[in-house]
Amino acid sequence: MADSDTMGNRAAGQQLARAKALYMEGIAEGRPREAVEAHTGDRYTQHSTGVKDGRDGFVEFFTEFVERNPKREIEIMRGWEDGRYVFVHARQSLNDGQYEYVTTDFFDTDDDGKIVEHWDVIAEVKPANPSGRTQIDGATEITELDRTEENKELVRSMLENCLFPGARPERIENWFAEPYVQHNAAVGDGLDTVRRLAQGENRQLTYTEIVLVVGMGNFVATLCKADWEGNPLAQVDIVRLENGKIVEHWDNSEPVPANPVNSGKF
Repeated sequence: MADSDTMGNRAAGQQLARAKALYMEGIAEGRPREAVEAHTGDRYTQHSTGVKDGRDGFVEFFTEFVERNPKREIEIMRGWEDGRYVFVHARQSLNDGQYEYVTTDFFDTDDDGKIVEHWDVIAEVKPANPSGRTQIDGATEITELDRTEENKELVRSMLENCLFPGARPERIENWFAEPYVQHNAAVGDGLDTVRRLAQGENRQLTYTEIVLVVGMGNFVATLCKADWEGNPLAQVDIVRLENGKIVEHWDNSEPVPANPVNSGKF
C-alpha cells in the first residue's frame, strides 16, 4: 500500500481536502468543470458506475446530475489519508430527501496531491437497524495514530481468515471484541452475527480479493471484490479498532456492472 514517508510535494491534509472539494464544489455547489480541473492530475481514472474516464467524463455525468437534482445536500461523515490514498464516507440527500445515498469513496493521488484515480461504492440509505443505528452515525474521532499499520494488518488478516472462501475460524475473538457496535442495516450490535457469517458453511456472502486497505489510526476502510449468491459485488467495510481489536463496523455494497463505461469497478 501507500508509503506514508514519501510525501513528495504534498502537505498533510491536502489530498483529503481535494477529495472533499470534488464533492462539495463539483456536486453540492454544481461546478463540476471547475472542481475537476482544480483537483485532479494529468489523468483521472474512473471506476464509478456510469461515469466515463477522465475529466470530461466527470463533467458530462455531473452536469446532467446537477440539472436532474436541483437540490443537493452532502455531509462528509468520515475521512482520512493514508500516504497517497484517501478515504471518504458521506451521505447525500437529493431534492429534499427524494433520494438518499451512502457513498464510500477511495482516491489515489499524485506527488502534488492531486487526484488521479477514484473508486466508489454507493447504496441507498436504509432505515435504522435493530439496534437503532444508521449506516453513517457512530464514532468519528481518529486516535491511535501510532498503530495505523498494525491495525491495517489486523483488518487484512480478519478478511483473509474469516470471510474468504473456505475460511472458518474457530475464534473470531482473535480479531473482534465486545461490545461490538454494528451499523449494517440488517443486523444489530454484538458478535453473534459476525460469528455466524465467519463460521457458517453455506454463506451467501464471500470475499474473493482485497483491492484497497486505507487506514489512519483506529479507522480502516477496505474495498474488496465479493460474491453474493453468485453475483459479483463491490464491497466496502469500515471498522474502528480499540487496543488491537475491531469494535465498530460500517459497510456498503454495490453490484458490479456487467458492461462498465470506464475502467471497470476495480
